[in-house]
Order: sequence, then C-alpha cells, then structure tokens
Amino acid sequence: MQLKDHKPIILFDGICNLCNASVRFVLKQDKKKQFLLASLQSDAAKKLLLQYNYKNNDLNSIILIDRNKVHKKSAAIMIIFGYLGMPWRVLNVMKVLPSGWRDFLYDQIAARRYKWFGKKDTCTMMLPEYKNRFIQ
Repeated sequence: MQLKDHKPIILFDGICNLCNASVRFVLKQDKKKQFLLASLQSDAAKKLLLQYNYKNNDLNSIILIDRNKVHKKSAAIMIIFGYLGMPWRVLNVMKVLPSGWRDFLYDQIAARRYKWFGKKDTCTMMLPEYKNRFIQ
C-alpha cells in the first residue's frame, strides 16, 4: 500500500463512540492536516498492520504508524498530542510517568469504553470535509 506524503496514520476502533469522538477532536485540532486515519476494522488497517508485521489484532488500542514505527496506547497518544502543537503538546508532560503506569490507565479506560460511552454497529465515516483524510 503506497501512502501519500508518508503522513502519520492513526488506526482506531471504528465502532467505539469514545474513539470516534477522539478522532473528531484530532481532525478539528489538526490544522496542518498531518494525519491520515483508518478504522482498525477496515481492510486498509489490516493491510497496514501486516505491512508493519504488527500481529496483535487488539482493538483495545489506538495505533499510530509514524516514521515507519508502530506506536500504541499511551505512547501513540503522546506523539499525537505532540503533532497537534500548543496547547495540546503540554500534555506530553505525562511522559515523565512510566509507560507501564500510563498504559495501565489506558487499559482501564479501554476495557470499559463501550460500557461508559457506547458503541455503534459499524464504523461511520466522518463529515465530507474530512473524507480525504481516511485511507481505504
């Protein structure tokens, strides 16, 4: 799969309401249009994960592919905040916490996200103005 401009790619759980809200937030804050996105349930995401030899089909983690590396959970979130610039870059102070602690908190929210925020039966595409930001 050829990716235009080698932009960072965010893979997210497309049926999770919390995940979809997070994607809408990123799209709104990403003024430089730096990110491409795909639902983890999509064929595009499956192909990308195979391409990067990422064998974990865990839908409980956001995944960021950036500079030919795969990042997940809190590490992915920290990198995304860094790309978004100020004021969101300030949240990178959480990097001082051990990744095990950050990922523990991440896992606790991920395990309960459907219960707390709900889910959809299928992934819904974003607004038309963001359609070109999604890979298929």
